[in-house]
Amino acid sequence: MKTIKIKNFTQEFTIGKMVCVGRNYAEHAKELGNEVPAKPVIFLKPASVVIYSSDKIVQPSFGEDLHHEVELVLLIGKKVKDVNEKDAEDAIIGYGLGLDMTMRDVQKELSKKGDPWTISKCFDTSAVLSDFVLKKDYNLTLNEEISLSVNGTVKQKEVLNKMIFNPAQIVEYISSLMTLEDGDLIFTGTPKGVSKVVSGDTITAELSGIAKLDCSIA
Repeated sequence: MKTIKIKNFTQEFTIGKMVCVGRNYAEHAKELGNEVPAKPVIFLKPASVVIYSSDKIVQPSFGEDLHHEVELVLLIGKKVKDVNEKDAEDAIIGYGLGLDMTMRDVQKELSKKGDPWTISKCFDTSAVLSDFVLKKDYNLTLNEEISLSVNGTVKQKEVLNKMIFNPAQIVEYISSLMTLEDGDLIFTGTPKGVSKVVSGDTITAELSGIAKLDCSIA
């Protein structure tokens, strides 16, 4: 079982499911040639793909175009279903930083056929997580900056308030589709600037006031 660590907190949370939001920044949707969505685009990652800061990302053999996607990640602290926006906000108990690694060439081919994205998103090491902070210890304003650099060059940099759907709206919507439980994680989408990484590259990412992580491509 994979777990997440909380800063200044002895308890670890066992990760349940990981629900991810696609195209939650308008400029990222446009850079991939997609329409800006009217409601969150949802997909899943299994907890088994999780690695942590300082670990190595291993590119799978079935694709050639591995992309980085840096994201705010929400930790759910209680079981919720069909909640309103206020109760959705109350269900979030912590924040972290994550990488949603994506085989872009595989994703594009699957999309052309109308097939699910699953194998482009769910290979081993495709989710990298930082330590988390509890909401009681940090007041998220959405004025925080999220950024990612490859080999010291900034590739992604944006303010969280550029998200199309904010955290509470995301949780509200997902809860209308499925039950969320304590230990579930929600990846909230990535800003523009996604790009290819290759063996030997080093990735560093930061979410101001909350978390940092670093990893490399094996």
